[in-house]
Amino acid sequence: MTYEELLIETEMHGLIVKEKPLKAYKGRIKGNRIAIKKDLNNADKKCALVEELGHYHANIGDVLDQSDVRNRKQERQARAWGYRKLVGIIDLINAYKAGVRNRFELAEYLDVTEEYIEEVLKYYSQKYGQFYVIDNYAVYFDPLAVMEVWE
Repeated sequence: MTYEELLIETEMHGLIVKEKPLKAYKGRIKGNRIAIKKDLNNADKKCALVEELGHYHANIGDVLDQSDVRNRKQERQARAWGYRKLVGIIDLINAYKAGVRNRFELAEYLDVTEEYIEEVLKYYSQKYGQFYVIDNYAVYFDPLAVMEVWE
């Protein structure tokens, strides 16, 4: 999914996205408005926008105060929504089929940042453990690997 496709999706939900010179954050959402930091590259904008979409779908209210455990939980839910949206397990398998063999190549293939890939793989590892099996593939999260398995 491209940054432009995410912009279209936000419009379908009645959200307005503006690129602005934000200082402290890459993205912010308030009501039906999302601000994305103007001077980011497309991969960073895409990662920021999907997280803000995650807040739209998963959260209620202001979660900036991360000293509140409820806000930290909502932040994790928003990020998890974005991780699944941009880098699903099937995306990892498709990347493997396309010849992707490491995290750098995966970030480039999916047009996200390497930092985002690290966060996604950590999320999946915490959720599923060392690996996840789907169809005829075992997807390992650390180190990143995809293997075909036979029954």
